[in-house]
Formats: sequence, structure tokens, C-alpha cells
Amino acid sequence: MSKTANKDESFFKKLVGNQLFIPILALLLLAVINLINDPGFFKITLGTNNAGNPVLSGYLVTILDYGSELGILAIGMTLVTAASGGQDISVGATIAIAGSAMLRVLCGGTSRPTELAAPIIVAFLVACVVGMLCGAFNGMLVAVFKIQPMIATLILFTAGRSIAAWINNNELPIVPDPKFAYFGSFIPGIPVPTTVFIVIACIIVIALVLKFTNLGLYTQAVGINENSSRLNGINPTFIKFLSFVILGLCVAVAALIKVSRLSTINYSVIAKDIEMDAILAVALGGNALSGGKFNMWASILGAYVIQFLTTTLYKFNVQSDALAAYKAVVVIVLVVFSAPTVRDYMKQLTKKVAPAKKEVA
Repeated sequence: MSKTANKDESFFKKLVGNQLFIPILALLLLAVINLINDPGFFKITLGTNNAGNPVLSGYLVTILDYGSELGILAIGMTLVTAASGGQDISVGATIAIAGSAMLRVLCGGTSRPTELAAPIIVAFLVACVVGMLCGAFNGMLVAVFKIQPMIATLILFTAGRSIAAWINNNELPIVPDPKFAYFGSFIPGIPVPTTVFIVIACIIVIALVLKFTNLGLYTQAVGINENSSRLNGINPTFIKFLSFVILGLCVAVAALIKVSRLSTINYSVIAKDIEMDAILAVALGGNALSGGKFNMWASILGAYVIQFLTTTLYKFNVQSDALAAYKAVVVIVLVVFSAPTVRDYMKQLTKKVAPAKKEVA
């Protein structure tokens, strides 16, 4: 009996200690709530869109669709958090800047063009450059000038949407080519949202980068102890700078999806408060917001859990203005559970319960 108790105790510790435990538990909890409230929540149907093309529809499809852009941002935000011990709150504004630059190239400076002024791939590459430049600006402030990340990114958070409006002379250009909308919706003949394929491509790229380079190891080393990593030949300044640049690239991909959904842009509304969701995805993945060790896959899963929560709240007819309040409750719970005092209490409680089980055995 004692051996069985020890095995159960060991299994329980491994289960709870796994970084994927919290996001999976949250996912299961949301699934049960929706299953009890409305089993039709999980129904997926195959229909046709306005163009007569087959498309999948349903709440789960919506979660996969909109959770994909959040998952892409979680990749970059995880690296920034791990390396700098802080977060980038300018993500939404940077999406507006990159998206506006993309539209400027596509529409050639006119708000109602009859044809594209440049190929879509060229516009996307320009958006990537713009996104990485914004990331480089934030990275320079953090890595070189040693400014706290949240304060450094507050600059673009405040001015970013105004910059985006200035790029297109405060006009709202509309892309005339319907093919541009494929990136944020469906490719004709393929019923799965295009965003799913985009996020899969991003996941494959970051998986290969983490596997075949030392980026993950160096990022964790810098986040855990900057001085020690420097003594071991790592350049903390470059690693922090690079993490922000990578986040800028992820922002450009998210901007492509966001802008293509409507083939235009609304500078004040596009990607509003998405930085909060990206940060929350990292936290929900069990990653320490103070930097150091990280689990990229837990962050990506956390992104889909956040979208699951958002979709569930909409399902319960929660107003969009109130969503932040509900998500704030999740933040409070995560912060409380990650607090050292709470963790110490849980460890002591586990030790007290374990001997009791052995005595019963």
C-alpha cells in the first residue's frame, strides 16, 4: 500500500508540476462549462460562403481562426518575456503601423484604387520590415538604454496608432483585389481557415529555430541571470534586442491576417487590447513573467485557451467592453497562484497530506 501511495504521490506531483497542466485544466474547465450550457457549442458544420465555396463553421472553428493570430503573437511575446523579464504593451499599436504600411504599398497612396499598386508579397515584406523596425526600436530602449520593457514600449503604445494614421494621411484605403482577403478568411476550395495554416507554418519555423539553434538556451540564460550569461560568453544586449525584433516579425504576420479580414484598416480599433491577451497567454502557459525558463508550446496553447474564454464570454452575451474585466479576474488568479507565498503554502500542504496518506496505508 505504501508503494502504491508513493506512486500516486509521485504521479500527482509530476502532473501538477507539468507546465501544460494549468492551460489544459483551464481548457477542460471551459469545455465542461460549454458542454453543460449548450452541447451545440461543439458542433461543426460544412456550408458555403457568399462566393459559394465550402467552409467550416462553428464556435470551435472560430476559436481556431482567431486564436491563431494570438498564438503567433504569443511566440514573440514568450521570447521577449523570457529574455527581458518584461512585456511589450505596444503590440496592438505596432499591428496598426505594420498594417497601415502594408496598405500604403498595396494601394499606392490612394484610398480607392482600382488595382494593386504592388504585389501582395512585396507589401507583406514591407510590413515585416516595419514590424521589425518597431521591435528594434523597443529592443534598443530595453537592451541598450536599460529601460524597463513596459515603460519602453509605452512610447509606441501611445503614439503607434497616430503614426499608422499618418502613413495613409488618415484615410482608410480599401484593397481592390479579393485574393488579399484569403489570408484572413478562406482559400477557395479549402474549408479550413487560412489562419490555421499560417500559424502551423509559424510553429514549424520556431520549432526548427529552437531545435537547431541556441536561441532558446541563450534566451533562458539571459532571463535567469544576465551577468552570469555574460561571463559565459553570451551577449545579453543582443539576445534581448533579437527577441523584440522577432516579436516585431510576429506582429507583421498578425497584421497581415488582421488587415486582410476586412481588406482595410481602422486605426483606433484594429487589434485593440490584443497585447493583454498575448501577455495573458504567456502567463497562462505557466511562464514566469519575470523572465527565465519558458515553454513555447504552453504559451501557444494558452493563446487558444484565451480565445476559448473570449468566445465563451461572447456566447454568454457578455458585452465586448466588459471582456477585459473578466480577463482581469484570470490575471489575478494566475498572479496569486504564481506568488512565492502561495507556492510555499501549497508545498507545505502537499507535505502534510502525503504523510497522512502513508499513515492510512
